[in-house]
Amino acid sequence: MTQHASPPRDNTDKVPSVAQASSWRGLLARADVRTLSLLGVLAALVLIGGITKPDEFLDTRNLQLVLTQASVIGVVTVGMTFVITSGGIDLSVGAIVALSSVWATTVATQEYGFAGILFTAVLVGLGCGLVNGLLVAYGGMVPFIATLAMLASARGLALQITDGKTQIVTVTGILDLGERDSYVLGVPPLVIVFAIVTIIGWLILNRTTFGRRTVAVGGNAEAARLAGIDVRRQRLYLYLLSGLCCGIAAFLLIILSGSGQNTNGNLYELDAIAAAIIGGTLLSGGRGTITGSVLGVLIFTTITNIFALNNLQSDVQQIAKGAIIVAAVLVQRRTASTT
Repeated sequence: MTQHASPPRDNTDKVPSVAQASSWRGLLARADVRTLSLLGVLAALVLIGGITKPDEFLDTRNLQLVLTQASVIGVVTVGMTFVITSGGIDLSVGAIVALSSVWATTVATQEYGFAGILFTAVLVGLGCGLVNGLLVAYGGMVPFIATLAMLASARGLALQITDGKTQIVTVTGILDLGERDSYVLGVPPLVIVFAIVTIIGWLILNRTTFGRRTVAVGGNAEAARLAGIDVRRQRLYLYLLSGLCCGIAAFLLIILSGSGQNTNGNLYELDAIAAAIIGGTLLSGGRGTITGSVLGVLIFTTITNIFALNNLQSDVQQIAKGAIIVAAVLVQRRTASTT
């Protein structure tokens, strides 16, 4: 019998896996550096606050206040992180928070109590997110224009509902959540909600198919489509997610302030985008980090608190925030150019 020599084994299929593993190790290393850098900045800010105003800044109540204030914008930032990771943008988050808060605190809504206020805030947020998603995903509108239109419309509707007046919450269950008696082991309920949203957001972005599709769409939408991902539906879901986060944030803001106002959520879109960017989320899409976004929120909130305690003018505070954003973008560009 004639023996046929077996063809040489082709090992080229192993090369991509090795390269991919090396690439992932590099990404993880850079992610760790970014996280440590953000933690270092936050620690430096805490040190500055402790030196300039030791009695006031390090007081337990002040630290609880910082975390509580970070919770509202933090929930919005989680949703914004998903949208930016997909290559989109949402300029309407602040206006959606305002509209959700005033719609949920009308006299008619408050008659349904705690559940009615929560349901309305979330439903309005989802409704606005649905409109944004339909305009962007199926209407073919540029996210900047679509969400800018929603910003104007939501602000106008919020003003129309309130007639420029503050709507006071009278539901006892809502007001009680803002009292210290409702704290769990010294942790305000708003911070607990923020922590839960953050954990869920991290799991979705890093451990689910939905998260991988989000990154793929942001990295290369056409390649994602060719790979079988329904890009339009994915984008619709992402704006729905952003709207949901805005609804939750509006409810937290109602608890925090005990009212609904058409001025609620002012400049939240800028703060959320800035926090996501300095956290390591690429503005061009394709990479996002919930951990970094949360640290970005804490950094900005701590800066605001330190400036307030030291009676520094708000314009200086805005300049400081702007400088941090510019520095973060420059670091991103340098990191991208070396990869």
